[in-house]
Amino acid sequence: MNGRSLEPLTPIYTAELFPPLHQELLALLRGLAPADWERPTVAGSWRVRDVASHLLDGDLRKLSIQRDGHLVPPEEPIGGYGDLVGFLNRLNAEWVAASRRLSPRVLVDLLAMTGPAVSEVMAALPPHEPAIFSVAWAGESRSENWFDVGREYTERWHHQMQIRDAVGAPLLLERRWLHPLLDLSVLALPRAYESVAADPGTAIVFAVTGAEGDSWSLIRNEGGWDVFRGAAPDPAAALRADPDTSWRLLYNALPPEVASKKVEIEGDAALAAPLLSTRSVMV
Repeated sequence: MNGRSLEPLTPIYTAELFPPLHQELLALLRGLAPADWERPTVAGSWRVRDVASHLLDGDLRKLSIQRDGHLVPPEEPIGGYGDLVGFLNRLNAEWVAASRRLSPRVLVDLLAMTGPAVSEVMAALPPHEPAIFSVAWAGESRSENWFDVGREYTERWHHQMQIRDAVGAPLLLERRWLHPLLDLSVLALPRAYESVAADPGTAIVFAVTGAEGDSWSLIRNEGGWDVFRGAAPDPAAALRADPDTSWRLLYNALPPEVASKKVEIEGDAALAAPLLSTRSVMV
């Protein structure tokens, strides 16, 4: 793999993508047939209507907490990452179960109201001030607003993709959408590799193929791993995937045993393996 100059990851600003992404969602949902709402998705047991409902829940929570300062503390203390995942899974399950009483039309009408309001909140946040919540899947205990906004963008994008995948609608894989998504998602790599030992300078390259493909490099330093844009020369391991495989890999839509067959791997397979299990979501 030919190397190209490496660049440190810099903040990526996604607030301007919320309005057009939301319009894509509304157009998609308004075009669904009644049977489409019951189609299974790659999101476990959730059907299309459940994923749409989860998107509504995310909007309502964001408005309540971020805009209105209405934050209900957990009933049990959060002692670590596993506790946080369990807490979020319970919240999600409770909402999805209750919202099955809502018709698809009601879900869409509510999303039509919440989406623009969330877009306004995201656009108004000072990007470099501390966020209310850190991005835990990236291993951060403190995050700036630009990353929290970016996390919300990745949530809304990948859940919409789950719906599109389920109903056979065109996927949003244009660079406009995919580059910011992946540039944020690779920030999960240092946490995924935190227990992986390697000599300083060891590099692992993740490359997305295609006409507008990007690449990122994970490089070992004295204390851990850092991510850079670009392909490091002579990496110890290199992974290549097409755009569709890349998002599925990082967003829990491609089991590791399937990923190993769809991702081209060169070099040290043991060093490549943790990337196949990296998730840019709370799992």
